[in-house]
Amino acid sequence: MHEAGIAAGILKTVIDAAEGAGASRVNTVDVTVGELTEVVEDALHFAWGAATDGTIAQGSKLEITMLPARSRCADCAEVFGHGRYDGGRCPACGGYVVDLLAGRELRVDGIDID
Repeated sequence: MHEAGIAAGILKTVIDAAEGAGASRVNTVDVTVGELTEVVEDALHFAWGAATDGTIAQGSKLEITMLPARSRCADCAEVFGHGRYDGGRCPACGGYVVDLLAGRELRVDGIDID
């Protein structure tokens, strides 16, 4: 389950920022995760609960926004959404050369602290 490692990485970023701001508690963490990262949302929530145990983020809520994959065709400039395995071909012109625009993100967007 790679979500445990992801949760640990998010937690390190959150605790560093919270402690740097003089916080004593983390209430909520907002993250954006691209669907091509293959993160399972429920598994990340579970891993977050385990990772935060005994830290200033214990009991905090992890708010996850899943971002769908989007690409742009290099031949016709069509922008289209797709899944992991169906993003290789432009639905408008059939071209195979595409540029990924979104779907691999993994970022902390906000932290609510006390």
